[in-house]
Amino acid sequence: MSAQHHHAAHGHDDHHGHEDGPHSTFSGYMIGFFLSIILTAIPFAVVMGDVFENRTTTVVVIAFFAVVQIIVHMIYFLHMNGKVEGGWTLMSTIFTIVFVAVTLAGTLWVMYHMNTNMMPGHNHSPTVVNPQQPAGEGHTNH
Repeated sequence: MSAQHHHAAHGHDDHHGHEDGPHSTFSGYMIGFFLSIILTAIPFAVVMGDVFENRTTTVVVIAFFAVVQIIVHMIYFLHMNGKVEGGWTLMSTIFTIVFVAVTLAGTLWVMYHMNTNMMPGHNHSPTVVNPQQPAGEGHTNH
């Protein structure tokens, strides 16, 4: 039995669901590299130039560029698209992102409502000493 015949006898093909050839070209890596530089430089300039007066706006802009940079890295460097491994890599990544988002949102929602509903009197006022009886009374020193 030849090695090729033996390999085919077990039902394996030579491709294993992967694309033929390199995953990306030099130009694809360079596009990803330059996009990464731009997506790093813009938030840096926003912070160093104090572009926005509102700190929340600055944080939202930085978070947006971070998400875009993650997507660029996934596409250009991790080669995640609908073609690689029959799309299962991309689908598992999307499932993971959705699962983490639902878990975080649910956790924050539950914690907020537990704090609101289970601790209704957490604005306690300090205990008031009876003004009729001064503190320390009751002990007589003879």
